[in-house]
Amino acid sequence: MFLYFEYQNQNFNNKFINFTILINLNMTPNEQKITAFYTALENADSKVVCESYHTDIIFRDPIFGRLVGRDVCQMWKMLIDKAKGNLKIELSEVKADDYLGSALWKATYNLGKNRPITNVIRAEFHFKDGLIIKHTDDFDIWKWAKQALGVRGILFGWTGHMQKKIQEKALLALKKFKIKEL
Repeated sequence: MFLYFEYQNQNFNNKFINFTILINLNMTPNEQKITAFYTALENADSKVVCESYHTDIIFRDPIFGRLVGRDVCQMWKMLIDKAKGNLKIELSEVKADDYLGSALWKATYNLGKNRPITNVIRAEFHFKDGLIIKHTDDFDIWKWAKQALGVRGILFGWTGHMQKKIQEKALLALKKFKIKEL
């Protein structure tokens, strides 16, 4: 059995857009939470993305490293803003019980104007009080760097030095975004 509903929300350009969500009622509540999270992310709905997280959220991925609390939502808001509605997500292998969950997702977007990115990500989740309290995304940063940085990524994306530079640049962009949001 499936639950189907539509809603309307304002996107990053303050235009109203309609969303359709189809949830398999045979899913566990946390499988539904994961599915709704990625649907909202694809639909540029940062409000629903952030409402999926516990206030004590801990996030980790190869680009941003470890983020906690409000910084996690700010990161997603920034990425949604930068995607400008051009983010496609394919979600599969969603599994979750009352405490742990996982999913495989493929993000397709453009970085800047001329850098198409396809990133396959394994996500792991911990849940508390029906919300995501720990979210870890794991992917091959060298593959990402080859697409994002071109020749520099091909030659140096595998090195710890380049990966550190990628993380520093991402965290600086997040810091600037947070200042702009004040």
